[in-house]
Amino acid sequence: MRAFVAISALVVVSSAFAASSAFAQAGRGGGPPQAPRAAAPIDLTGYWVSIVSEDWRYRMVTPTKGDFQGVPVTPDAAKVAEGWDPDADTKAGNQCRSYGAPAIMRVPGRIHMTWDDDRTLKLETDAGTQTRVFRFAPSASSGQARPVSERSWQGDSTAEWDMQPGGRGGAPNAPRRGSLKVLTSNLKSGYIRKNGIPYSEDAKLTEQFDIINSRDGRQLLMVLSILEDPKYLRQPFIVSSQFLKQADAKGWEPTPCSASW
Repeated sequence: MRAFVAISALVVVSSAFAASSAFAQAGRGGGPPQAPRAAAPIDLTGYWVSIVSEDWRYRMVTPTKGDFQGVPVTPDAAKVAEGWDPDADTKAGNQCRSYGAPAIMRVPGRIHMTWDDDRTLKLETDAGTQTRVFRFAPSASSGQARPVSERSWQGDSTAEWDMQPGGRGGAPNAPRRGSLKVLTSNLKSGYIRKNGIPYSEDAKLTEQFDIINSRDGRQLLMVLSILEDPKYLRQPFIVSSQFLKQADAKGWEPTPCSASW
């Protein structure tokens, strides 16, 4: 049943990601292309605090060694996790292994999102003091190329607006809405969970960032993550994380990575 739900969710999300992003690439009425910042259908900037409403035992405390529940690990992944040694990770300077892109949005804490420029979104975390950079693909006329970087905990992330026309019947002139799609690769091997459940350098992460406005006026950030790894996962690992919008930076407290925490 778990596998059926996961695969069904993947199909639904993949279909949503496949929707045309033409609205974000060109102005209305066929005008000149808009920069991603100007074309944004939602405002992701500001401070957000994580809401831990599920998986408490895996997110708020360090899981015990060998606890793989909920993660479709392969035999190779189980073998790696059984050898988890936080002290060895710390001595080797790898205490950030559980703060990589495939895991960081599940680490309790706060995130801060800002625009670095018109084509680059930046996401900072106080947990582990990590920085993710979401680069929108350069326009064809810009002549710019994507920078090539070494593997890292946060990898290389390509972003695009996943746009859907709003209004009844999807009328062309109806208000637009959409979400942010982020694809991440070029990762250093790290941990999906604090207790050493691994993902490999071949892992690919697909995320969708969306905002929901509650009836009481609060804003919630929903982050749907799909991790695929042919080496350490038998099927895609799908989780959804929630964050509450804050009015200011209250509670923002950057802390270093910890291998045992």
